[in-house]
Amino acid sequence: MSRAPAHYTAAMSSAPRYITPKRVRATVPSPTPVAVALRTHEGLNQLSARLEASRRRLRVIGPALPGHLLASVQPGPLDEDGWSLLVANAAVAAKLRHLLPRLEALLGQAGLPGRIRIKLLQR
Repeated sequence: MSRAPAHYTAAMSSAPRYITPKRVRATVPSPTPVAVALRTHEGLNQLSARLEASRRRLRVIGPALPGHLLASVQPGPLDEDGWSLLVANAAVAAKLRHLLPRLEALLGQAGLPGRIRIKLLQR
C-alpha cells in the first residue's frame, strides 16, 4: 500500500475549510449612570457644583421677580467675575436691568455676593 504525499496529509490534518473560524465579539461595557459619572470625574463634579450654585441663585432671586418674569429667565454660567442670567427677549432684559440693585442685594443677604450679568438667548 502506498503512502499519501506529505502535502496531502498536512492539508487533511488542518480544520476543514467549510467551518468558519470562531469570532470573538467585542464586549460593550455597561453604561455608567450620569449621576455616578458626575460624582467620580473631577471636572464633571466641578461643573455639577457650578450648575447647582447657579440654580440656587435663581431660587434666591425668583420671588423678587414680578409676574411671570421667572418663566422667561434661565440660570446662566457662574464664574469668578459674576453670574449670568439668560433671558428670552430684550423686554425681559430691560426689566431685569431695572431690578439689578435689588437682585444683587438679595444675593448678598443670602451670602452669595457677586455681579449679575444679563444676556439674551440666541435662538
